[in-house]
Amino acid sequence: MITKFIKRILRRDPMVRHTAAHTSGAPKRIPKKSHRIDPHLLSKNAVKVTQTLQQAGYDAFIVGGAVRDLALGIGPKDFDVATNATPEQVQKLFRKARLIGRRFQIVHVTFFGKGQPEIIEVSTFRALLENAGEHVAENGRILRDNVWGSQHEDAARRDFSINAMYYDPATETVLDYHGGMADMQKKTLRMIGDPAKRYREDPIRMLRAVRFAAKTGFTLDAATRAPIAKLGKLIHDVPSARLFDEILKLLMSGYSWAAIQGLKDAGLHHGLLPLLDHILDKSVDSKEANDFVRIALANTDQRIQSGKSVSAGFLFATLLWPDLLSNWKKNIAKGISNIPALHDAMDETIASQSSGMVIQRRFESDMREIWSMQPRFEKRVGRYPYRLIESPRFRAGYDFMLLRCATGEKNPSLGQWWTDFIATDPAGQEALMASVKNETGNSASPTKRRRRRKAKVATPTEGATD
Repeated sequence: MITKFIKRILRRDPMVRHTAAHTSGAPKRIPKKSHRIDPHLLSKNAVKVTQTLQQAGYDAFIVGGAVRDLALGIGPKDFDVATNATPEQVQKLFRKARLIGRRFQIVHVTFFGKGQPEIIEVSTFRALLENAGEHVAENGRILRDNVWGSQHEDAARRDFSINAMYYDPATETVLDYHGGMADMQKKTLRMIGDPAKRYREDPIRMLRAVRFAAKTGFTLDAATRAPIAKLGKLIHDVPSARLFDEILKLLMSGYSWAAIQGLKDAGLHHGLLPLLDHILDKSVDSKEANDFVRIALANTDQRIQSGKSVSAGFLFATLLWPDLLSNWKKNIAKGISNIPALHDAMDETIASQSSGMVIQRRFESDMREIWSMQPRFEKRVGRYPYRLIESPRFRAGYDFMLLRCATGEKNPSLGQWWTDFIATDPAGQEALMASVKNETGNSASPTKRRRRRKAKVATPTEGATD
């Protein structure tokens, strides 16, 4: 204990504001018998990070959403650690660690195992905003946040009470500064401090409120909900990359349809994703699009909740498909042939999203490839099916086509034909193509027979090489 205390004193950094104990801000200490967190749900790597930091003389806790999920009996997808060590001090303790971020500097500690690498995000306790000075814009938005403080200040800086709990794996104790555990029991989502001020500091918190409410099934308390309608426009001041990350989290939360409905109820969808303006429109014309997106998101939610992976490119391809389909039909009506009409529709659809959140190019490429495949599923004769299944993105295009069948846009028999074609042997595949020939009268021969050309007799001029 003496050695640990000495290390803690010697390792203090002058940039870290270690305040005296706050009697009014003392946390409620919740023992294991009350919080009932199952240690088996903990990440071994997250525990290792806290142990390493504590052995070096620092305070370290699992924090935020991970503690919330653990208390709800849910295995967290990600683990964050909070500490009084500065980012540089954290980095020195781990071999695979790197500093990231400008607005708020944190450390990513990476662990490699048999499966996917796991990243534990380690952040330093932050100071209260009155100590951040010039790092805050005139409208209240935080520009830089690298002023370190005490755990009490860090808890006050977190957004919702249910995200301001700290768990120490060593003692199996939860430190609850703002009544998060009580709010969880009441199924209430409550902002810490003045909600309007907190939304101005970081407008993304409005989207987080919607996402957490959808994920937990909790209700936003009146004070937390009230300012959103008035301050929603501040979201458009958020850097595009950060806005994209937050929307992607919302759509891939496992509760995306509920979250989108939450955006609508809060009045946050207009202009954020232009496609949502059409999807959430209650007009008769949008019913087909609404059904398509609802089924697509329900499928996505089911996959995520069952632990399966989901492609962001596929997700955005489904969300934008109703708009693309409308543009495609309009282009054909103008007399443009089918494939050029589709490619023009892709350009129009993607360009229409530029006024809101900008979809990253790597996902845009996946979307275009999935869309481009759709007409090819109609060609079930000759070599077309064999060439299509050799495409690197075939599975994504196939799943997308099945979705179109499930929503009634295409005949379900098309999806069943391709499902059978994938599963059967070469003889069965020939039989399936023969069935298409019988239905349509088209030839199903693998290759088109060409008339053999007679050998060309070279003239003296053509044949002479000397």
